[in-house]
Amino acid sequence: MLYRTLGKTGLKVAEVGMGTWQLAGDGGMWTKPDESESLRTLRKYIELGGNFLDTAWIYGYDSKTGRHASEELIGKFLKEFGVRDKVIIASKIAPKNMHWPARPGIPIDEVFPNDWIRSSVEDSLRSLQVDFIDLMQFHVWQDDFANRDEWKEEIKRLTNEGKVKHWGVSINDYQPENVLNTLETGVIETVQFIFNIFHQKPEEKLLPYAKEHNIGLIARVPLDEGGLSGKFTLDTVFPEGDFRSWYFGGDNLKELVKRTNKLKKIMDGEAKTLVELALRWILTHEEVSTVIPGMRKVEYAEQNTAISDGRKLSDALMKELKKHSWERNFYKVF
Repeated sequence: MLYRTLGKTGLKVAEVGMGTWQLAGDGGMWTKPDESESLRTLRKYIELGGNFLDTAWIYGYDSKTGRHASEELIGKFLKEFGVRDKVIIASKIAPKNMHWPARPGIPIDEVFPNDWIRSSVEDSLRSLQVDFIDLMQFHVWQDDFANRDEWKEEIKRLTNEGKVKHWGVSINDYQPENVLNTLETGVIETVQFIFNIFHQKPEEKLLPYAKEHNIGLIARVPLDEGGLSGKFTLDTVFPEGDFRSWYFGGDNLKELVKRTNKLKKIMDGEAKTLVELALRWILTHEEVSTVIPGMRKVEYAEQNTAISDGRKLSDALMKELKKHSWERNFYKVF
């Protein structure tokens, strides 16, 4: 496993991180996994040199019990195997109004009031069974939040108390420029954003800004929710409770299969699988600190981490892949 520096945080993170949304299941989004398999996957990822775990307060959250399934599973893993000193934990604060994405015109007081920021951090500390969180991220964002100072003062207090080491923003889906003014404040050190062969828009402004200002970049949804795995066919039927049944609904599945079939024909020996092509495409961008494919099976941990070998795609193939952008937005933006 190779490592990159996460921007101005100075943290050395595995260039292939581990996304954990699917790890503990999430009602209405992902089907419930085998917890023992999830724990084995975590262990395998660490054994292979991985050290970056990305989770969130909302992943697997049960409003009836107040439990946070993904964070709790990670906490159980850290305690059982004693590997806290080997991992960098990133989590996220959900918006108090539970709106994804953050709506324009809604003040930060309704989304991230100070008491909510603090209580969310403390919830995550308890769930993870840790004394501090390496990176805490705001799970949605609007760039005009930068104009308010209350949230900046609260995160400074939490940092001074030793509860959080660094702060980042997980920007709204398909809105890669909706953070640039916030980054000018200097209090946000990392940005998590959607980036894949189909969604290349972050190359326009976010990546150049991050390179110039030493912002850590965390690329999420690298496989387009599994679409770039190359496994889907026209006959693919998603399990009940899997949000991809609507994500790839209508004519989207037909178009996806057509596009992935084309991609498979241009790999030119530079990648053996579409997954490898998709991850190598992201890591060929030096501005990216880490890519976080979701992993809930041991075999996925093995396959994904094997791509961290320093080999980049050729300039010719990168130029060809520019033609395969497929910009969409399945999420209604208010």
